[in-house]
Amino acid sequence: MVKGISRQVIVVHSPDPKLFEQAIFILKDDVVTQGITDELLLKEAQQAVRGSMRTEKKRKLSMYGPVWAAGGAALTGLAWLITSVL
Repeated sequence: MVKGISRQVIVVHSPDPKLFEQAIFILKDDVVTQGITDELLLKEAQQAVRGSMRTEKKRKLSMYGPVWAAGGAALTGLAWLITSVL
């Protein structure tokens, strides 16, 4: 037997449908009584979906710092080695 529980959800279609078709957000019970409009809820859900897409790109860019630091350390070591031999 299934108990009936009524929940309100927002379904947002993925901007990049390679892996996911849609995201489903389950609303809290007290959100409806606070007087928040449907447009505001939809915008918030879309921002959450877009925000998760941006964090993946930031992770890729964050690897450039350590790569440049290692390259600079290698060049400094090479310059030190050349000057100590001469």
